[in-house]
Amino acid sequence: MSGLRERKKAQTRQALADAALRLFLDRGYDAVSVKEVAEAADVSVPTLFAHFPDGKESLVFDMDSDREEALVAAVRDREPGTSVLAGIRAAFQNRPRPGDTTEMQQFARLIDSTPALSSYFRRMWLRHEDALAGAIAADLGRDPGDVAIQALAHFVFGALEVARRGDNPADDLGRIFDLLEQGWAQALTP
Repeated sequence: MSGLRERKKAQTRQALADAALRLFLDRGYDAVSVKEVAEAADVSVPTLFAHFPDGKESLVFDMDSDREEALVAAVRDREPGTSVLAGIRAAFQNRPRPGDTTEMQQFARLIDSTPALSSYFRRMWLRHEDALAGAIAADLGRDPGDVAIQALAHFVFGALEVARRGDNPADDLGRIFDLLEQGWAQALTP
């Protein structure tokens, strides 16, 4: 019975996230109320908040915890002999990117053009950055507060942001990871 209950919860959560994204892309984030999202998904407002207790912004980032777990797994579950950076690089290069589809491009524009979503996105990335630093530190047997570990996690997330803004995000991300893996001196030599 709990399997059915969990599937129903997952379906409701997905219906809410899908309805929210559809409405936000169509009419703009600020023009859509939580009540309208609940109605579009055929649930009550309390049900919406039971699935998304962090509020309206969290409807857009419904995969937040899945993405964080994928980052930690990229470090923890990488192939033997694969460096931490190579594991992280593979995880990022194998996931959908903002330019991959029209919907992904619209999603990125929605976030960039909505201050509440941009702010939520930055806070979410900081949490992911901390989780990644924790995973790297655990893997290397070091303190998660170690400045090198913190800097590496920060640079990884910075790489995503910089690459996302370019004309060819996949290639740009690859170049940035090359810099992280090989060092800056080679890239800055004329």
